[in-house]
Amino acid sequence: MRKVNIGGVPEHFNLAWHLTLKNGEYKDEGINLRWKDYYGGTGAMCKALREKEIDIAIILTEGIIKDIIAGNPSKIVQTFVKTPLIWGVHVAHHSKHNTIEELKETKAAISRYGSGSHLMAYINAQNNNWNLANDLDFEVIKNLDGAVEGLTNGVADYFLWEKYTTKPLVDDGVFRRIGECPSPWPCFVVAVREDFIENHEDDLRTILNIINNTTIEFKNIPSIDRTIANRYEQEIEDVQSWLAITEWSQELIDEATIMNVQKELKALDIIPKIVEYSDLTFDLNL
Repeated sequence: MRKVNIGGVPEHFNLAWHLTLKNGEYKDEGINLRWKDYYGGTGAMCKALREKEIDIAIILTEGIIKDIIAGNPSKIVQTFVKTPLIWGVHVAHHSKHNTIEELKETKAAISRYGSGSHLMAYINAQNNNWNLANDLDFEVIKNLDGAVEGLTNGVADYFLWEKYTTKPLVDDGVFRRIGECPSPWPCFVVAVREDFIENHEDDLRTILNIINNTTIEFKNIPSIDRTIANRYEQEIEDVQSWLAITEWSQELIDEATIMNVQKELKALDIIPKIVEYSDLTFDLNL
């Protein structure tokens, strides 16, 4: 039985992977798929791909594009969630800041450089016509627990993270959400190390066919809203709201979208150049 290591954030977006693992669907095909949660998000998964800690990552689109251009020997083989990610702009509950404009020239908490929280701070700044050179400052806090500590203790002033994941912290009075910043592209893709694609393409195709058969019917799974609410400690109304606006994909991200992401990242000086579609993707012809 072939062992395959896969990683993703410990969030509701990835529940379909846990359901298929629980059902033993990969083992039925001779694949021992091992899931690892990455609390550090995209930056941590980029590092794990580079170091061959994992073979596959369910990762933010903008983050993996940036890292492939920077030398990560991986390729995007599919879009996983095709709707944008809705990032909440959060401050500590006791913070003096009440609007996004008041955050100009203050310090953003980020999980690490190159992470989604880092890149989206630039998108948020651009959306609000800030000076990207002068109005942004960063404090690395590693993960969501680090953000709670950092904002509460005043080490950083604000933090961008997926709004439904942080909603319990808002409800509990730890954070206040003072705005939102949707990513201007599909949020999650499946990225795979090039050497794994080269040597195990059939296994990869099998894995994706299994997960795609689940995501295409995900919203119709009986009591899926209750399952998500219980597993991720969220309110049922929030889960239902999230399900209503979220769409999964079973196809490779298209060239126009890839080029648009690169255009945005280049304009923000996050990437040094725009590369060919084929430099970033691999078509498995699923």
